[in-house]
Amino acid sequence: MSVMKRVSLIFKAKANKALDKYEDPRETLDYSYQRQLEMLTQVRRGVADVATSRKRVELQMAKLQQDQTRLEGQAKQALGAGREDLAREALSRKASLASQYSDLETQYQSLQADEEKLTAASQRLQARVEAFRTQKETIKATYTAAEAQSRIGEAVSGISEEMSDVGLAVQRAQDKTAQMQARAGAIDELMASGALEDMTGTPRDDIQAELDQMRGGQDVELELQRLKGEIGAGSAGAIEGGPAGGAAPAQQPQAGESA
Repeated sequence: MSVMKRVSLIFKAKANKALDKYEDPRETLDYSYQRQLEMLTQVRRGVADVATSRKRVELQMAKLQQDQTRLEGQAKQALGAGREDLAREALSRKASLASQYSDLETQYQSLQADEEKLTAASQRLQARVEAFRTQKETIKATYTAAEAQSRIGEAVSGISEEMSDVGLAVQRAQDKTAQMQARAGAIDELMASGALEDMTGTPRDDIQAELDQMRGGQDVELELQRLKGEIGAGSAGAIEGGPAGGAAPAQQPQAGESA
């Protein structure tokens, strides 16, 4: 296979796939129905044209009949008046009109047959169009229901493109939120350690910060001494009081004394 044929085949395949993706069967059915209606309208217009021509021929035939009747009357009047020559002329014209009438009659029968055929075709086509319209609406309703069910299923399962985009957006928002929280926590730790200064508050004083740190150390030492004093005072009180609520111990009897 040549390169051009392969390129043409690939292009046609991709074009067909793209068209299939964007094609809506409901729109295609509506378009087909519209085309059938246009065809039915054309057939009906053809029936009307043939009927008009037939009616025109019919009127011409009626006029020829009237002319023939009039000429026959004139021929009789001429014979009554002894004018055989005029009677012969009238009859000659009547014969000519009879020939024309015969031609019109043949044309009339042909037009009448065509009109009957077109009328029958129009009726059959109309029945087909009505049947197609019913089928079209049924297919469209079924397709719409299937499409809605498919979209609901995709939304519930999260496999649709829209829901996937929403899921990715939520994930990105969560990632950015976590990143900002981590950044805020890191900044708070750096400010607490003194690595960063709070530019919105009072400018930092290094000497005052060192004094505050010394004061904090002294406060710890004082608190430690206080706790030691409390613990020492408690121990001394326990030694002085002795057992049994602080009562003095009984003296032992000396030797030589009665118990």
